Amino acid sequence: MSETTAKAIGEDPSLLLVDDDEPFLRRLARAMEKRGFAVETADSVAAGKAIATARPPAYAVVDLRLEDGNGLDVVEVLRERRPEARVVVLTGYGAIATAVAAVKIGATDYLSKPADANDVTAALLATGDELPPPPENPMSADRVRWEHIQRVYELCDRNVSETARRLNMHRRTLQRILAKRSPR
Repeated sequence: MSETTAKAIGEDPSLLLVDDDEPFLRRLARAMEKRGFAVETADSVAAGKAIATARPPAYAVVDLRLEDGNGLDVVEVLRERRPEARVVVLTGYGAIATAVAAVKIGATDYLSKPADANDVTAALLATGDELPPPPENPMSADRVRWEHIQRVYELCDRNVSETARRLNMHRRTLQRILAKRSPR
């Protein structure tokens, strides 16, 4: 851990990570500990809310979509218990509407997955009007399109016909896109 990172973190290095992707959660926890944070992890909204209530951290990284609900519920509890906490919301479904909702509820920043520990640290420690640097490996346009189609497909309860109607595309075209692997 560098001295500048330690100074930027401040006196309270407590960090809550909430994500239901177990390998990602473990990897990020290790990386954030190496950067000087005192990490606690939770893999559900319920566990995240319990930690935010019992031991509200100075920093938090919360996934938007969790198995048992919406990560913004954890952000709300954290804001009630510790208003000055810096919270970053992570999601695999980056959309303007969810970014606005996250910021309105009190998130400091919003990052689309895949985000690495450097992106997360930069977002957590950004001060004032300073913007974190743009990601080194942003999603390709094909990947963004694929993510959007997957999100609408999930919102339509995996109904191909309804998804095709909402996306204004032919059902067979959508089926071909869904049958392919995700672009890089």
